[in-house]
Amino acid sequence: MSKVQPWKILLFCAGLGGFAECRFAEIAIDAFAPITCFYGWKVLGKGKIRMKKNLVSRRRFLAGAATLSAVPMIIPASALGRGGRPAPSGRINVGMIGYGTMAHDNIGNFFTDERCQVVSVCDVVTEGKHYGYNAERDGGHIPGMNRVNAYYSEKTGKPEYKGCSTFVDFREMIAKADVDAVVISVPDHWHAVMGIYAARKGKHIYGQKPLSLCIGQGRALCEVVKETGVTFQTGSQRRSDDYFRMACEFVRNGRLGPLDRIEVGIPGGYSTWGKTPDLLATDPLPKPPPHFADFDLWLGPAPRRPFIPALHNPLIWRWNFDYSGGYITDWGAHFLDIVQWALGKDDSGPVRIDIVSGEIPPPGSVYNTVKAFRFEAVYAEGTRVVVGNDCRQGITFIGKSGKEIFVTIGKLETKPATLVREKIRDDEIKLFRNALHERNFIDCIYSGNRPFTDCEIGHRSITMAHLANIAYRLGRKTLKWDPAAERVPDDPEANALLNAPIRKPWTL
Repeated sequence: MSKVQPWKILLFCAGLGGFAECRFAEIAIDAFAPITCFYGWKVLGKGKIRMKKNLVSRRRFLAGAATLSAVPMIIPASALGRGGRPAPSGRINVGMIGYGTMAHDNIGNFFTDERCQVVSVCDVVTEGKHYGYNAERDGGHIPGMNRVNAYYSEKTGKPEYKGCSTFVDFREMIAKADVDAVVISVPDHWHAVMGIYAARKGKHIYGQKPLSLCIGQGRALCEVVKETGVTFQTGSQRRSDDYFRMACEFVRNGRLGPLDRIEVGIPGGYSTWGKTPDLLATDPLPKPPPHFADFDLWLGPAPRRPFIPALHNPLIWRWNFDYSGGYITDWGAHFLDIVQWALGKDDSGPVRIDIVSGEIPPPGSVYNTVKAFRFEAVYAEGTRVVVGNDCRQGITFIGKSGKEIFVTIGKLETKPATLVREKIRDDEIKLFRNALHERNFIDCIYSGNRPFTDCEIGHRSITMAHLANIAYRLGRKTLKWDPAAERVPDDPEANALLNAPIRKPWTL
């Protein structure tokens, strides 16, 4: 008998003894791959059947059977696997928490992965505009739902497809939508709080960078992810870019010789990302715009305050420490992550931050993150990482030999130019090559292996940026750091900023 591909089938057990107690079962006959069935028996081989345990009630079965022909039936892969992992034939149901700028891009890579299906979109905005880096995109749970339904309608050839559910509250989506994994694409002040909640509910998580609003929240998230055993991928997708991988391999294999320093160029200032003047007013509105279904839920663990257009419209919340850490954490989450990778410091970090120069507004300003900056992160072995908005945008690795490597999005340059043509030998360090960050996430949900940029890696990489912000906020010229204890030695004031206040009733 020839082998066939895994598939799913729904089989009613009407007429069989034990109709009142039925559940999902797996069937494998001869060379056939497992078939997922709504059936009360397990077929072990040709003619071999046994009843499975943990059966559901007759009422629950009848309720599901009554609606089966009316709507698409979505079975979470977690119901089919073992030990919290999906069976190889099980499809992973994905829920999008937040549908704005980044989710527009990520969702496409989940669409094209045949092993998963996007089944739900959650956002506190119903249908809003001005998302994207040129204010060119719509966001909210309605545009998200429309895109999901349109994609699967075309894919299945069923114009009436309406399989995507919508929610305002992420807790309701996690409880009701039968999702196996969530993609968290919301403002930074929510990243750790939502991640911890989802992990405790057993959901696998693709979390946008930066991993956290502060170091303490990042550590708490890492511990919960470790305790629950869920898969967590940080959205630091530069590691899935060949140019950045190649640069790190050259550094790790000594092509530059001993490093003199690393220069990291990050933008400064406060981008408005295409917003018109009316969207940048600093006076509070009497009430939030009507497209916010729940603005207080948008604020969540952040302090309560009225809606300010210049602060609460898409993306520009990034310039206030209540919600984010400015460009230092925004772009730093990408480029400092590559520095950590190149140095082999995924489980550690620098021991000191030295502030060279900077410009930071008063704490009460609408935009209060660091506007202009130049600082150095120093590692225990003496490697210096110079970070500034006046450096060339990207990462420049500079060897004491005079050789250099510059890498940024879409570009890799070497000095001398011939260096780029050198091959990494089989006996040298070869870093993991990954094409799609989202696909690696799905791979690891199935396998249980460590994702490319797991929670700990994301936490360690953004710690450097958080430390720089702490130094600027306190006016420190130097800030020492113990990466093992994750504390600032002998500095209670700095240690107090390792955590951000969390508004009740929210908790980590």
